[in-house]
Amino acid sequence: MARRRLAVTIKHVAADAQVSLQTVSRVINNEPNVRPEMRERVQASIDRLGYVPSIAAQRMSGSRSYLILALNDRERTIADWRARQGTDWVDQMLLGGMLECAEHGYRLIFELVDTHEDHLERELGAALAALQPDGAILTPPHSDNQEILRILARHHVPYARIGALGEEDGPCPPGVRVSMDDEGAARLATRHLLALGHRRIGFIAGPAEYRLAGWRVDGWRAEMTAADLPCDGLLEAGDFSYASGARAARALLGREAPPTAIIASNDQMALATIEAARDAGLDIPYDLSVVSFDNTPLVRFTTPPLTAVDQPIAQTTATAVRLLIQAQRDGAPPPPPVLLPMSLVERGSTAAPRD
Repeated sequence: MARRRLAVTIKHVAADAQVSLQTVSRVINNEPNVRPEMRERVQASIDRLGYVPSIAAQRMSGSRSYLILALNDRERTIADWRARQGTDWVDQMLLGGMLECAEHGYRLIFELVDTHEDHLERELGAALAALQPDGAILTPPHSDNQEILRILARHHVPYARIGALGEEDGPCPPGVRVSMDDEGAARLATRHLLALGHRRIGFIAGPAEYRLAGWRVDGWRAEMTAADLPCDGLLEAGDFSYASGARAARALLGREAPPTAIIASNDQMALATIEAARDAGLDIPYDLSVVSFDNTPLVRFTTPPLTAVDQPIAQTTATAVRLLIQAQRDGAPPPPPVLLPMSLVERGSTAAPRD
């Protein structure tokens, strides 16, 4: 029978590095007041012995849990998973959050919460009591939900809010705030179409419960106004679903003076716009140019490939995690809001209008 290999513990690391258990603990937890040469010595022993810190042991050694809880919308997330339509918001969020957590010795736990349920307090409170996270990451629309913020505050859980850079109108502390520049991205997409010669540019907005949907409309409207162009009859609202995008696109294309270009607030609505245009006998991009938000993998393989606003989702989540951990470690108040720029990836779905 093969002999069972004994697990390497913090005591083995301390003995190998010839330091105290407290010193090893401070290095593992990335605490200050450790001399660089001592940190290197302990880290060398950790690498040599293959020691992996135990979260349970870390929790026992202090007040931290070394867990960050990421909250996402249940209804929309499950609908996207079941539809299998190529959305990758959750994938990118987990990529950025998990890798950044690992850099600091933390773990990311992913939970789905339905803000429309009357048992929000019980459901979220039970998760917080069981996990005792060191912080929470909130994505839209949860980042603007005052009830969720109140529950987190009652449980003394600091939070970082993604997509919450507007004026604060609630009693809860603002927390760490990180957002992508949705208004600037809509301006960028609109300027791209204006430069191609388009003058009637339609816009399909997202649902009102997402504050970012309004920012995108603001950016489009601002660029149209700056170019002294009308917006009347060029705005339709969707809910980020394919079906809503199809309805909005048909409404825009059915106008007496239809747009020659449409910006859709996510990839699903943009794909629906292409389908609606083809049903109307229009050629993409010469009869109608289309720009999308998201830039999920799917849009690279459409015919033609979609010009799309690229959202740095992983970078945004990683920044939120880093600032949340840093604020807790330093005992400092949350930093000023952080705004990350987006970029536009030009592909074959946009061109100069025929006339």
